[in-house]
Amino acid sequence: MKKKFLMWIALIVLVATPQVAQAMHIMEGFLPLKWAIVWSVLTLPFLVIGLKKVGKGLREGQDHKMMLGLVGGFVFVLSALKIPSVTGSCSHPTGVGLGAILFGPMTMTVIGTIVLLFQALLLAHGGITTLGANAFSMAVVGPFVSFGIYKLLSKGGKNKGFTVFLAASLGDLATYIVTSIQLSLAFPDTTGGIIVSFTKFLSVFAVTQLPLAIVEGIVTVMVFNLIQEYRKEGVIKLEESI
Repeated sequence: MKKKFLMWIALIVLVATPQVAQAMHIMEGFLPLKWAIVWSVLTLPFLVIGLKKVGKGLREGQDHKMMLGLVGGFVFVLSALKIPSVTGSCSHPTGVGLGAILFGPMTMTVIGTIVLLFQALLLAHGGITTLGANAFSMAVVGPFVSFGIYKLLSKGGKNKGFTVFLAASLGDLATYIVTSIQLSLAFPDTTGGIIVSFTKFLSVFAVTQLPLAIVEGIVTVMVFNLIQEYRKEGVIKLEESI
C-alpha cells in the first residue's frame, strides 16, 4: 500500500509539471559560439567511446536491445517535463540515472545525446548549437555521478533502494550544477565575475530542481525495482554494468 501511494504521488507530480516549449537546459543560440564549440569538443570523446560500447551491447541479444529502448524512453519522457527557471534555460528531471546504473555512463552518453537531439529537432527544446553543452551536463556528468554513487554505496552494503534513489537524485543535481557553471562561464557577472554568476544561476535552479530531483529518485527506484523483479523471474536476462 505504501509503495502504491508513493508511486501515485510521484506520477502525479511529474504529470502535473508544466510542459513549456523552452530550452532543453540551454536554448538554441544562447551560448556564445566559443563556448558552444568548447563543450562539443569535450563531449565528443565520451560519445565516441559510448558508441563502441552501445554497438557491443546490441550484439548481446534481444533483452539488451529492449532495455536500451526502455531507458531511452525513460530519459525522453522525464526530460521532456520541464518548468522555466533561468532565462534561456529550464528545470526538469533528466532520467539518466537508471540507464547509468544498468549499462554504465558511457552508454548513457549516447542515449542522452540522441534524446537531446530528437527533442531539439522535434520539440524545439534546446538546440543544435547548444547540443554539446547540454549533452556534457546531462549525458556525460549526470550519468557518471549516478554511476559512481551507485557503485560506491553498493560496495558499502547500503539499502539498494536508497542507493538507487541517491544515485538518480544526485546525478540530476550534478547536471544542473554543471549547467550553472556553463552559464556562468559564458555570462560572468559584471562586478563579481564567474563565482557570483555561478551562485546566482545555481540558486535560481535550486528552487525548482531540488524537488524534481527527489521525485526523479522515487520514480527511478520504482522502475529499477520492477526491472529487478522481472530479472529474478527470468522474464529478462540483463547484467548490471560493471
